[in-house]
Amino acid sequence: MLDDYKEYLINSGKSENTIKSYLLHIENYVTWYGQTYGSDCTHLYRANILDYISFLKNVKKASARTINAKVSALINYNEFLIDNGTQSDIVLTKKDNIKVQNQYASPSIIDKQEVEQFRQKILTNQGTRDYAIVTIMAYAGLRISEVLNLLQSNFDLVTRELVVTNGKGNKERIVYLNDKIINAVKEYLKERASDSEYLFVSRESNKINRTRINQIFNKYSDKITPHTLRHFYCSNALESGYSIHEVANQAGHSNIHTTLLYSNPSKDKMKEKANLL
Repeated sequence: MLDDYKEYLINSGKSENTIKSYLLHIENYVTWYGQTYGSDCTHLYRANILDYISFLKNVKKASARTINAKVSALINYNEFLIDNGTQSDIVLTKKDNIKVQNQYASPSIIDKQEVEQFRQKILTNQGTRDYAIVTIMAYAGLRISEVLNLLQSNFDLVTRELVVTNGKGNKERIVYLNDKIINAVKEYLKERASDSEYLFVSRESNKINRTRINQIFNKYSDKITPHTLRHFYCSNALESGYSIHEVANQAGHSNIHTTLLYSNPSKDKMKEKANLL
């Protein structure tokens, strides 16, 4: 059944990370179901899922966000079971999510000085390829999967535009590039020696992989990750004068409420204001 569900997720256009996450959450539920009721889980029943949520909350002490991630996977799995005719009833919806108070402060936990120091470390120790990758993440806001799948043809260094064709939900968008990105990519292209259609290559492959990128980040920082660089981009763009809608468009946010989070002041700024009270 899980193999069929994986195929369903792929056909639905879910990202690689979402597919892995959903499959893991459903596997965990199926395991819990078997251990609890002593039988295979072939259908979803609302009473069972409510018991599972109670188990996660009271026994596993899981956070609301963790539980909601599992609920989202179960909602999707419910849709899959209905789609393939296994069952006909909807047993849970988004209304079953646990209410979470959104963090008021901006999600960005790094500032521009930290980003620039990190970029310099990468340039000095890793070279132009990794420097270009980090620069694109910090100043174009691309997801790590989007960077890894960039093609040479996606870049137009003359018009200063980058076409992201493999964004979340397979949505295409145009991202406008600043001098930092243009210069970093140009320097990398001078040294790049490969026939691969992918922009970022390695000695072993025609496309650099996610594991290698994570290793590089972990080597030079215990705070900066590809995801925090994306947070930095959104916060920095808003502080630099971009509108909410412009940042949503550039970052590829499907929901404007995601972008609104970055319009809040940073934690440090909020602490400074607290001292004024």
